[in-house]
Amino acid sequence: MKAPVLVVMAAGMGSRFGGLKQIAPMGNNGEILLDFSVFDAKKAGFKKVIFIIKKAIEEPFREAVGKKIESMIDVEYVFQETYANIPEKFLSKAETREKPWGTGHAILCAKDAVGDDSFAVINADDYYGKDSYIKIADHLRNNDNMCMCGFLLSNTLTENGTVSRGVCEVDGDRLVSVTEHTALDKNSGFPADTVVSMNMWGLTPKIFAQLEKDFEEFLENNADNPKAEFFLPAVVDRMISKNNEHVTVLTTPEKWYGVTYKEDLPMVKSALQKMIEEGKYND
Repeated sequence: MKAPVLVVMAAGMGSRFGGLKQIAPMGNNGEILLDFSVFDAKKAGFKKVIFIIKKAIEEPFREAVGKKIESMIDVEYVFQETYANIPEKFLSKAETREKPWGTGHAILCAKDAVGDDSFAVINADDYYGKDSYIKIADHLRNNDNMCMCGFLLSNTLTENGTVSRGVCEVDGDRLVSVTEHTALDKNSGFPADTVVSMNMWGLTPKIFAQLEKDFEEFLENNADNPKAEFFLPAVVDRMISKNNEHVTVLTTPEKWYGVTYKEDLPMVKSALQKMIEEGKYND
């Protein structure tokens, strides 16, 4: 089986964090979260990384991320602009839109770069852990169906505010549905062991036809709404409910680390430094 590729969504500017959080130093030697993610992905067998960014951040992103990562794995850049991969009849709406169209549109922008490879999707500003990459790479190498890494809600929260998570209904190891919640914390009413999506998906190229179809429908209904977003989990959820798509849930005990808020930074730095000292990132 062919080795999969890793697609990294990094177009967001980190408004809640208060800056370009994708390139905020986390390790004592200036490592950023993406250094740890790509290290884990390469060790798990991914052959290439595709970064989805905005053209406006290309220079600082290449300087902080590309130079280092390009030396250890193949890298390609694609740009998520409001006018990218938009049906012509909606271009005028795209020209006045400031906010990106969302995660579903981001993946659609990577269509040509992905080609006919199976691929995993991650957020640039999330730490997913070694176990997650091993499980998703193994699945993509040995299976034809899509998958997602399922995290326990209690392992994905921050003490500094609310987070966005896809709350999952699971039957055995099969995903039944995923519903996006944009303001979760420990008092949201969900059990601690609720399985949630952290936007770590294992996908095949067949998703692009569904993305194109659903994105056009989304634009028909939301092109005039500057805050509406086209979410990748909603597309997967529709494929499950309407096409009976089999999406395997790969449950992981890994703890998420991320910088949703600036106040998260000291805790994340401490956790990553501890992993380095334990030898998890020495080779």
